[in-house]
Amino acid sequence: MFREASQSRVFEDVVNQIQEAILKGSLETGDVLPAERDLRGMFHTSRGTLREALRVLEERGLIEIKLGVRGGAVVKGITAERATESLALLIRSRQVSLKHLAEFREGLEGSVAALAARRAAEDDLRILQELVDEAGQCIDRKPLDRDAFIDVDRRFHLALAEISRNPVYVFVFHSVHDNIQRYYDRFLPMHRREILENYRDLCDILEAVGNKDAKSARMLVQNHVLRFHRHMQTHEATADQPESKAMERGN
Repeated sequence: MFREASQSRVFEDVVNQIQEAILKGSLETGDVLPAERDLRGMFHTSRGTLREALRVLEERGLIEIKLGVRGGAVVKGITAERATESLALLIRSRQVSLKHLAEFREGLEGSVAALAARRAAEDDLRILQELVDEAGQCIDRKPLDRDAFIDVDRRFHLALAEISRNPVYVFVFHSVHDNIQRYYDRFLPMHRREILENYRDLCDILEAVGNKDAKSARMLVQNHVLRFHRHMQTHEATADQPESKAMERGN
């Protein structure tokens, strides 16, 4: 599986060979890499270089180093986890503002909604209807369940990504929607009026997707994103000024 590493760039070559074997499927999730002594022989490299290469692969989320008798370098499944962590750090460092998110989401989520309208099957529509019904139940509770409603809304957007049948959109949607909660918590109180607006949006989007009306689905989602962005901008203006200014420096 592996060849002797190029002696002019040993470390980089070791990383690239193992990474390529994982990406091509020669090494699958759960496989254990050969023992350290065997890998050193295959690559003709030192213990220090090999361990550094394995550390980099672990940081990239491609392997997990397990200790003990049954330990070793175990291949991990490729997921959106690392990208999600990176986006979370970007958001917490105040480098992503509300304006950035709105600009990004308007185009992205509009395109996904249009694809979902073209590609939705009966089972997909059933899932969306169940989510809309669940959102209605959150509104009917006394008191109104804001947090549960926001979670349903998140799952509705993720469901649209799944219906698009495009794994890139699914990956990006998870990265975004798993990290925008802090903006909702700070800038979107979501009183009954805002929640009812959101609920009507979900109903209208579902209807457009069910009618295979891609143009309307795109427009409805874009308007939904922009309207709630404006709600958050209004509340951001009244938030404590030091943090607001810090978040907007990236604009």
